[in-house]
Amino acid sequence: MSTVAPTMQTLTGAVAALRNGEISAAELVEQAIANADLRDGEVGVFLTRFDDRAREQAERVDAKIAAGAPLSPLDGIPLGIKDILAHPDGPTTAQSLVLDPAWADSVGHAVAVHRVEAAGGIVMGKTTTMEFAIGIPDPDKPFPVPRTPWDLDCWAGGSSSGSGSGVAAGMFLGAVGTDTAGSIRIPAAFNGITGLKPTFGRVPKSGVVPLGYTLDHVGPMARTAADCALLLSVLAGYDPSDPFSARAPIQDYPAALTGDLHGITVGVDNLDRYAAAGIDREQPARFTAALDELREAGATIVPVEIPMYPEVVAIDIVVMLAEAHAYHRSDLLERWTDYGRGTRIILAAGGAVTAADYVQAQRVRRIAQHQVADLLDRVDLIVTPTGHLGAPRLDTIDQLQPLNVLASLHTPYWNPLGYPTLALPIGLSSTNTPLSMSITGKHFDESLVLRAGDAYQRRTTHHLTIPTALRKGQ
Repeated sequence: MSTVAPTMQTLTGAVAALRNGEISAAELVEQAIANADLRDGEVGVFLTRFDDRAREQAERVDAKIAAGAPLSPLDGIPLGIKDILAHPDGPTTAQSLVLDPAWADSVGHAVAVHRVEAAGGIVMGKTTTMEFAIGIPDPDKPFPVPRTPWDLDCWAGGSSSGSGSGVAAGMFLGAVGTDTAGSIRIPAAFNGITGLKPTFGRVPKSGVVPLGYTLDHVGPMARTAADCALLLSVLAGYDPSDPFSARAPIQDYPAALTGDLHGITVGVDNLDRYAAAGIDREQPARFTAALDELREAGATIVPVEIPMYPEVVAIDIVVMLAEAHAYHRSDLLERWTDYGRGTRIILAAGGAVTAADYVQAQRVRRIAQHQVADLLDRVDLIVTPTGHLGAPRLDTIDQLQPLNVLASLHTPYWNPLGYPTLALPIGLSSTNTPLSMSITGKHFDESLVLRAGDAYQRRTTHHLTIPTALRKGQ
């Protein structure tokens, strides 16, 4: 099969190339469309594509450039939007037969979507997700099955599935995802890209189909930490439409990327003792090598033990199930079979969470927040594996035990705590699928988290590697 050259530009690189006249917005968009035409049937990135609209927007950007007009931060940059964020020019389905189309009509634009478009970003379409951001792939439903372009037999991760695989496959240069138990960081890990779960409340979630009201985060996904910094500079900031939106000052995230970590203390927990599904034989060496790169950048590395790990993971699951069940209870009773098998099992399980369970989870959550805050008073950043395994094969995912996909993943820990966490690639597993590490910092200190990720990526090339299936032209 003939192939289109993969769009391996970084988002920040494309921004610079547009301004230098090295490429046009039309060329960026046409390259993204060509990659989608060639690969989307296999990879399962899009639910809805906006090709004509994207071409028209690219023409307007190129006209601005020709006229010498000032450009907005994301002018001409192809982006993907997870299909639980409302967009007025396309349906919002949450990859489900259940969601009422009138919901999106009443919302119009999600705040995050409005912000990236106001900054000139070109939305290429709505990307695949797990049903209501919580299910697992169900081939019996009429939706694409998202696959990682590193191995088309393997899952792209959830729930911001197409947002992760679309960046990896060159169908856009950045994306907006959401994260309740790892839904930005898991697909970032499985697709070999970079994803940031910002501090809770940093990015407004108005216009986003809710999963866990007190757990949901909106954030950027792209090839590099520098790309995520630019996207966050557009996404971040208070909005009164979201009661959880924070008024914390916004930082100049791109300006924080100095490449230097001297004076920064990084606490490291390998979490091997919690790798319930096993540890890939390549993972320990990849993780150790990544720590060495942080040390080379100037960081002081010290061992730590993150507190209350099993309890906090349990809190995330209990709170997520309860809050999701509250949203879906009526539809579960009336439209049970319209939900995918894995989705309805998870959502129904929320009915078993009692009021006492929920209140106790919130009480323990507060204790854990204080303990992690104490740890972050002693170190500047915390580094852990994002997970201990690469992307699982789709034929190993059990519809009757959908939460098993979280085994040996460590993303749920950070959602109840609300800290900013960046996932970024550190090399390949024994099955030639990507592995990832996570960097976590203090509340609203995304600048330091991104600075550390960027310092690592200045010294490595894992984030620029072309996925295996694309190299083979599959």
